[in-house]
Amino acid sequence: MVMLLHFTLAYRLGDSPLTRILPGPWLRAALLNGNYGVTMFFVVSGYLITSISMERYGGLDHLSARGFYAFRFARILPPLLLALTIIVPLGLLGRPSFRNAAQGAVLPRAFFLTVLLSILTFWHNLLMAARGYFNYALNIYWSLSVEEAFYLAFPLLCVGRKRQRLLIAGCLLALGAGPIYRQVHRGDEIRFMYGYLACFDAIALGCLTALLAGRFDLDALRRPWVQAAAALGLACTWLWGIEGHEAFGFSLVALGTALLLVGARRRGGDPEPPARFPARLLRWLGGHSYELYLFHIIVLGLMKDLVPRTALSSGYKLPWLLLYLALSAGLAALVAARFSEPLNAILRRRLAPQARPGIPAAG
Repeated sequence: MVMLLHFTLAYRLGDSPLTRILPGPWLRAALLNGNYGVTMFFVVSGYLITSISMERYGGLDHLSARGFYAFRFARILPPLLLALTIIVPLGLLGRPSFRNAAQGAVLPRAFFLTVLLSILTFWHNLLMAARGYFNYALNIYWSLSVEEAFYLAFPLLCVGRKRQRLLIAGCLLALGAGPIYRQVHRGDEIRFMYGYLACFDAIALGCLTALLAGRFDLDALRRPWVQAAAALGLACTWLWGIEGHEAFGFSLVALGTALLLVGARRRGGDPEPPARFPARLLRWLGGHSYELYLFHIIVLGLMKDLVPRTALSSGYKLPWLLLYLALSAGLAALVAARFSEPLNAILRRRLAPQARPGIPAAG
């Protein structure tokens, strides 16, 4: 949905032949509220990293801060650096979707140093709050700043039994602070959607869901009902929209995502469900979500510069969309197989040789 949002902002997909399938207002609502997809991602991220850390260390009270940071470094940095080595030269060459510009004026090339520093040290969202939207390709990396800023504090709050209580307290504090912060800044899109406190509550809810999931084991009869109710609530909130619901809309999306995760959790003896095509496709997208996140905007930026919105007629929007999705998926698969996964494995062996085998690399 995030990728569809970005395509819609570039090419107005709401004016495409898709309106023959879904009424125009519903279609635009489904597409333009794609920022809710980032909230869902944050919840899943908190859930996965917490549950994987518990499995890796036999409980968060035994978590190794050094190992945790090493795993994050190995997973995050190599493909990010690769993406930046593509985007920055294109920006320096003056390509419209990759250069820095504010209020119609191109910013000095030296500003790229500030931008790179903000991305690599996780305060790009703060730079956007000060400058506005200034780089089409790089501005989407605000969510990486939010996520990794949260995980800088994560191991410090959960080492030792008493400190794990501090993690729970911190997560509960984030849950309460999120709606308040978004309400206070509801007139400032960058702050109420991209601020640290605007997003920490979603990651915190994912962490709490992982910590408490064992207490809410559902049998095979209850799980579908929980997931169906959560999916219906998510769909209604999504179509309800962001505008006018800045404070609690994101909270409801986060809660619905957490319930989906609880409903998807199987008991120890439950069989693995058969993986049909839609499930396999979604699993592949999930497994390559980081590469898709980093590189789809490069594909879309190049396509947007090659064929501007005014040059693409309505009838060609769907083929152009399919090409964008196919190229993004192909590039993500190539980067994952040939670059990020091999480097991830090498760096983890060298930086954290004590890691237990068999733990998913996503953590």
